[in-house]
Amino acid sequence: MRFVRYERNGALRLGALDGDAVVDLLDAAPNGTAAKMLAAFADMTRLIAAGAEGIRVARAALAAAGAAARTPLATAKLRAPLAPTLILCSGENYWDHRDEKPEVTRKDPEFFLKTGLGVIGPGDDIIRDERVTRKLDYETELLIVIGKAGRHIPAARALEHVYGYSIINDVTARDRQVTLRPDGSSVYNLGPGKNFDACAPIGPALVTADEVTDPQNLALNTYVNGELRQSNTTGKMIWTCAQLVEFFSTFVTLQPGVVISTGTPGGTAWGTDPELGGKKPMRRDVVTANGYLQPGDTVICEIKGVGRLVNNVVAAA
Repeated sequence: MRFVRYERNGALRLGALDGDAVVDLLDAAPNGTAAKMLAAFADMTRLIAAGAEGIRVARAALAAAGAAARTPLATAKLRAPLAPTLILCSGENYWDHRDEKPEVTRKDPEFFLKTGLGVIGPGDDIIRDERVTRKLDYETELLIVIGKAGRHIPAARALEHVYGYSIINDVTARDRQVTLRPDGSSVYNLGPGKNFDACAPIGPALVTADEVTDPQNLALNTYVNGELRQSNTTGKMIWTCAQLVEFFSTFVTLQPGVVISTGTPGGTAWGTDPELGGKKPMRRDVVTANGYLQPGDTVICEIKGVGRLVNNVVAAA
């Protein structure tokens, strides 16, 4: 299934996509639906925690939904499908992204955090604030959503703990993230480089794991103003989704609703910026970026089978 959150009369509602319509889960819930499930239909984290039972009842609601429970998708104001307080992030997870920036040596996945304060949804504006950055960059990434709690989860069983997937644009302030030393080496500051208003567009939907046959076989593309900037597949990840779940569960107990961002491939604007060590690798399959994001730009993050996340860039007020 494809779950969304949308705004109706100023209230945040949970829905499921059905063709060109959003079906409101509470409105479509069959008579006699248990109170626990009705509570889950009002809160995405509770729905995730309800697991397979929640999906089963949601499917029944979808099948029984009448016209009153449906809103045309074209007119629905979608929000981020969930609101994590923190996003566990893995960087440097595609070789072609490593190749386009200063050299790094790492035996484990890069581990950093993004705050939920920066989460926005599909159609919301990415804010370019020159007081924060003049080098605003895009990063299309597959987002893992945990459905079953666990700690020290082995990779062989990790996908049993995954509820589903979404898309995140790991918007980055490159001039905050990286500083070059005179000898050409670099210093990374992932806190300020990754955390600011509107730094984490997520959406458009939360796609349940049963709809994603293989999370390591998904085409990934980024378009800026219609130009193809990133083109790769999740099969080129250095550490797979299962390995990332194992890695992060080493440190913290993963709970339902926890999200893990899986890194971005090459094709970022950083790769064309010699001031920050960009190496500008030449590729024939994508358009080489000519600078960073500017007000008026439109960014489309697309992952096959998961969705298409569209956001415009605007100047800070």
